[in-house]
Amino acid sequence: MKLAPPFHRLALAAAVLCAGAAHAADADINPSWYVQPSLNAMKPDADFGVDQRGYGLGLKFGKPVADAWDLQMGTTYARSRANGERYRQNTLGVDALYLFSRKTLRPFVLLGVGAERDKAQLNGIGERSRTSPYLSAGVGVQSSLSEQWSLQADLRTVHGFLRGRDFPNSKSNNYYLTVGLNYAFDKPAPPPPPAAPPRVETPPAPPPAPLPPPPAPARFEKVTLSATELFGFDSAALAPRQDKLDEIASLLNANAGVDRVTISGYTDRLGAAKHNQKLSQQRADAVKAYLVGKGVAAPRLNAVGKGTQNPVASCSNKKRVELIACLEPNRRVEVEQITIERRVP
Repeated sequence: MKLAPPFHRLALAAAVLCAGAAHAADADINPSWYVQPSLNAMKPDADFGVDQRGYGLGLKFGKPVADAWDLQMGTTYARSRANGERYRQNTLGVDALYLFSRKTLRPFVLLGVGAERDKAQLNGIGERSRTSPYLSAGVGVQSSLSEQWSLQADLRTVHGFLRGRDFPNSKSNNYYLTVGLNYAFDKPAPPPPPAAPPRVETPPAPPPAPLPPPPAPARFEKVTLSATELFGFDSAALAPRQDKLDEIASLLNANAGVDRVTISGYTDRLGAAKHNQKLSQQRADAVKAYLVGKGVAAPRLNAVGKGTQNPVASCSNKKRVELIACLEPNRRVEVEQITIERRVP
């Protein structure tokens, strides 16, 4: 059955309205009940005797019942007239809408069931009326306008199962184009606040590595230097090359905490005691002066002349040359409380 031109225009207007609303932001499902007043255009079956387009109103109540399903129940009224003949139809029924989306633009298909009241006033026949069950099927679209308002348009056929002989056939097909405005009684629940970022537990800092045990304190020992290597015979003048004294100076400079270093000068028993005492002091002073010249602070050093004290060799040689050689260990300079290069085990 072809639709009349005005019917085409109404369908086009509904499509344009829905398409324009489709640019709104996506909307989540609102589980609230809603009411839907509507306008409809009807094309009645020719078997009712009036097949001209007609218009009417409707009122339904609906509710989303699942992610993809809405239920709507309510009533519609439409009438048509031509050439003095009139036809009207009232319906009361329930529709199940399957929605393909819950976004702003929600196309759907529908199936409905209910009762229809058909009444016709025909020339030469009079008034006919009958209440019958019907099934309906159609397609449509919903489009959100705001949190509580949405637009619905659908095109459906209402297939009546006519009883009795009031109308020529036992079945009828009326076509409806319906445009309604849905108002939800409640606003949708606000979206949950964004989840807090996961708390990152900062692992405890590893305990500091144990400090290495302090090095064993350096032990000190007395360094004995041969006067024969340091000085000429019966002289307090140092020889030019003094590797051992250079080593002692380096060790003292590297260990500033070592102080009260005693430099003791000794001689052998040959010669006068007063001369030997003076020579031993001069030799101790010469060693101190050399170390100071190498950077060792003078207050750290104490030079002492001890003459012939503390001999380390006792000799009874009769010949002078042999006696001088034998007494060589007694001619010495001792540096006490000095850190040596190697640690003494």
